[in-house]
Amino acid sequence: MVIAAVAEIASASELQALCSGHAGLTAVRLWAPWHPPSAHLTKVLDAIAAKETVVRFGKVNVDVCSTMAEKMGANQVPFVAFFDRRGNKLDSLAGADPPKLVEMVKRLAARPVDAACAGSCNASEDTNAKLKRLVNFSPVMLFMKGSKIEPFCKFSKQAVALLKEVDADYSTFDILQDNEVREGLKEYSNWKTYPQLYIQGELIGGIDVMKEMNDDGSLKEALSAIPAEDQTLEDRLAALISQAPVMLLMKGNPEEPKCGFSRKIVELLNSNGVKFGSFDILGDESVRQGLKTYSNWPTYPQVYKDGALLGGLDILKELEEAGELKSELGLE
Repeated sequence: MVIAAVAEIASASELQALCSGHAGLTAVRLWAPWHPPSAHLTKVLDAIAAKETVVRFGKVNVDVCSTMAEKMGANQVPFVAFFDRRGNKLDSLAGADPPKLVEMVKRLAARPVDAACAGSCNASEDTNAKLKRLVNFSPVMLFMKGSKIEPFCKFSKQAVALLKEVDADYSTFDILQDNEVREGLKEYSNWKTYPQLYIQGELIGGIDVMKEMNDDGSLKEALSAIPAEDQTLEDRLAALISQAPVMLLMKGNPEEPKCGFSRKIVELLNSNGVKFGSFDILGDESVRQGLKTYSNWPTYPQVYKDGALLGGLDILKELEEAGELKSELGLE
C-alpha cells in the first residue's frame, strides 16, 4: 500500500510544517463536505498527488477550521493555494477547475530551484557549502540553462526531453541566474559544461552521458534505485506501530502528556494494568501527518494492538465500559 499524499491540515502551524518539511511546492485545498464540487475535487487532488510525487498536498475542511480560509486568502470553496517551503503563497485557484488545477501544479512544480530555495541561502555560506546543498536539494537535480518549461540551449532542451521520456521526478537550477554557481560547479564537480545531472548528490554527467545511459537502460535503473519517500514513510509507520504489543501514539509522553485526551488515555491504560509503548507525535511531523492517512484516523491519541489500530480515547472508553478492553488488548 502506498500512503496517500494529501495531509489533513487544521491550523496555520500544521500548514507551515507541511511546507517546510520538504524542498518544493505545497498545494493546499479548502473544501466543505456540504459542497459537492469541492468534495469532488478531493478525488482530483488525490489523483494529482499520486502522480506529482515531488509536490506535497494538503486539505482543509472549512467546517472544522474556518480561520484557514482567511490565512489562505479565500472567500469560497473549493479553493487551492500554492506555497513555497517558507509558507509564502505563490498563486491560487478559486473554483472547481480540474484541468486548470493540473496545469498550475505542473507549472509551479517546474519552477527552477533558485526561486524555490532563495530564502534558505545566506551570506555566510561559502561556495562549496552552497553547491553541496544545491546538488542535494532534490534526489534528482539538473543544472541547466533555463527551466523545464523554457530551456535556453539545445543541450538543456535535450536533457529535459530525455528525463521526461524516462518519467523522472527532478528539480532544476538555472545556472544563468547565478554566476557563482555556474562557475563554481565546474570546479566542484570537475565538469566544465552544462547541463549537469546529479542523482542523490552524485554527478552523473552531461547530455552525452545521459544519452548513453538511456540507451543501455542504466539511467532508468539509477532513477529506480532512489528510495521512494512515501514507501519509506509507510515502512517506518508500520515498524513504529509494531514496536510493542500495545502502542500509544500521543502528544507528549506517559510521564508528561501534552493534551487532555492523551492524559486521559494514559490514565485509562494504567488503571487497567496495560503495559504499552508510546511515541510522541509532536516530535515528528511526518509521522503525525502520515499516520492520519495510513490508518484513516484523523485524530490523536491512537492505540494499536499488534500493529492494528484499536482506536482513540472514545473507543477505548466504550470497550472499558463494555468490559471488553482487556480482552481486546490480549490481557485475558
